Amino acid sequence: MMLDTSLASNRYQQSRSRLETYFDKTARKAWEDLTSDVPVSGIRATVRAGRDEMRNLLLSNLPVDMRGMRLLDAGCGTGALAIAAAERGAEVLAIDVSGGLIDIARKRAPDHLSIDWRVGDMRSHSLGTFDHVVAMDSLIHYDEADILGVLKAWSQRAKEVLFTFAPGTPMLRTMHFVGKAFPKSDRSPAILPVSETKLSREIEAALPEWKIEFTQRVSRGFYKSQAMGMNRL
Repeated sequence: MMLDTSLASNRYQQSRSRLETYFDKTARKAWEDLTSDVPVSGIRATVRAGRDEMRNLLLSNLPVDMRGMRLLDAGCGTGALAIAAAERGAEVLAIDVSGGLIDIARKRAPDHLSIDWRVGDMRSHSLGTFDHVVAMDSLIHYDEADILGVLKAWSQRAKEVLFTFAPGTPMLRTMHFVGKAFPKSDRSPAILPVSETKLSREIEAALPEWKIEFTQRVSRGFYKSQAMGMNRL
């Protein structure tokens, strides 16, 4: 069945709008705390630990010396991965839908690092070309069709793409359902679990000039995320 691209675009924009509202108007302080070292609830502590592990996994798949390389941190949040890549010498463009999170990231980043902080659409062609694109837990809010659309946009302007998605396992779907019973302050924004097998098939069919190099899951309490790395052939 052929997907109506206009419908996909509308759905993508609606998801972006919900995320902007969530991070800028509902949970900016909660995410500022989550991505710091201040005490947090037990639920958020597992999410923090999982995010730390995932960020280290993604960074381990990037060169140690990134001087002369350009990296896009897509959905950079409060900037931890962007800062780490810049410390390796990369020229980093870090973009997020949330101006509030970008403000936090700017304040946390050392002045000497080469990081261009922006608020906008991570798919935009105006961002230029990159050696590496990294999207940690920014595509977990989109379905397979929109994830594939974003990957297609990046594939035209990058040599390597590392991203994460929410794996569509029965356990994760159950945890998300149960999670609705927790207080709003402990809830994540809408996450859409997808099938790893289906997504891999769709990537291989839509992007034959690219190869999936690895896939690895991180599971820490209420944090469940799947990393995938792709290289241009």
